Amino acid sequence: MRIVIQRVAEASVTIEGKIHGKIGCGLLVLLGIESEDIQEDIDWLVGKIARLRIFADLDDKMNLSLSDVEGEVLVISQFTLHASTKKGNRPSYIRSAPPEVAVPLYQAF
Repeated sequence: MRIVIQRVAEASVTIEGKIHGKIGCGLLVLLGIESEDIQEDIDWLVGKIARLRIFADLDDKMNLSLSDVEGEVLVISQFTLHASTKKGNRPSYIRSAPPEVAVPLYQAF
């Protein structure tokens, strides 16, 4: 599993002109699921993200977690995080989980 996390003041996902997800202050998470990933990986990662102290406190130090700031999370499936570009000019996504594996894990996230 690979993720990219970005702190945001607000974020949204728009598909064909329609907003499909929107948050205020919190985290934007790009989630790439591999074929070998299981529910325990999701459980561990969700806990880790919730506890990461990456928000500034009153002294402007990164000392507060998502839970501490009562932030929101917007998760976007991003299978391209597992692209391999070692050979040739076309990325390979062979490590990315197929939809029948990825969709249930994404929904559990």
